[in-house]
Amino acid sequence: MKVTVHRKAHFNAAHRLYRKDWDFEKNNKVFGKCNNPHFHGHNYELIASVTGDIDPETGYVIDIKVLKDMIKTEVEDAFDHKNLNEQVPEFKDLNPTAENISVVIWNKLKTKLNKNHDLEVTLYETPRNFVTYKGE
Repeated sequence: MKVTVHRKAHFNAAHRLYRKDWDFEKNNKVFGKCNNPHFHGHNYELIASVTGDIDPETGYVIDIKVLKDMIKTEVEDAFDHKNLNEQVPEFKDLNPTAENISVVIWNKLKTKLNKNHDLEVTLYETPRNFVTYKGE
């Protein structure tokens, strides 16, 4: 019997959407105000969803405290109050779009999970704009 456990978290971070190989005009046309050379920030909301079998001994799919601590270490400590472009190594050469951020988070968390667990990451950049990544 598969059950999904969800943990919500948040972090605040700044970023700039642009490509180094494009001039300012092309970046501005594609990314608009998100291309601000002085950066801009978001209050990101994250939902990490872990699906797996219920352990007959504990009754857990995953101990929620373990998931909470994993998110704190891998995401909140790494991204919170940071400039993603300049302070987070994963975005040195990767545009920190919501899509790319969700994939980076998924990769960081998936390596820490039991291989039998499925992971889905939902990242809200704003209350109305969000992405989901399942590792596909």
